Amino acid sequence: MNGLLHIYAGSGKGKTTASIGLCVRAAGRNKHVIFAQFLKSETTGELVSLKKLGIEIIRSTLRLGFTSKMDEEAKVRCRKEQEGIMEKIRERLSGGTADVLVLDEVLDALHTGMLDDGYFRSFIDNKPAGLEVILTGRNPAPWLIEKADYFSDIQKIKHPYDRGIKARTGIER
Repeated sequence: MNGLLHIYAGSGKGKTTASIGLCVRAAGRNKHVIFAQFLKSETTGELVSLKKLGIEIIRSTLRLGFTSKMDEEAKVRCRKEQEGIMEKIRERLSGGTADVLVLDEVLDALHTGMLDDGYFRSFIDNKPAGLEVILTGRNPAPWLIEKADYFSDIQKIKHPYDRGIKARTGIER
């Protein structure tokens, strides 16, 4: 099987949800799935469900908030944490058993400089041939759009947050 590259990007709600749908489908067909999250540390309902399905989760436990609100010291710690997530992924893939890899919010980690673009390009260029890779977030680099086999641009038309409604347990988190 040729592993393809998927991108779910844009300002709209549903990028992570789309990637989770693919995880559920793959797990239902006995595929080994790794779901990695960048720049997120809050426990959400989907993580509980993914664990019940036997999907491996790699993510940060470091709570630093939005990169736009970080001071330089926090950015350094955040960058180190995101690089650590990538190293864990590389270690897990060296065994060669994964079929599907979701890198949730990796596009934001790249766009904000929390992950090195050259390092990530090397990772994508040298991924195992059969590994299906799904990237989510905002502002994908042009080289990633060019390289993608699937590209979905999910745009926000309306969102309750614009009216001051915060994320609700079981719906948005």
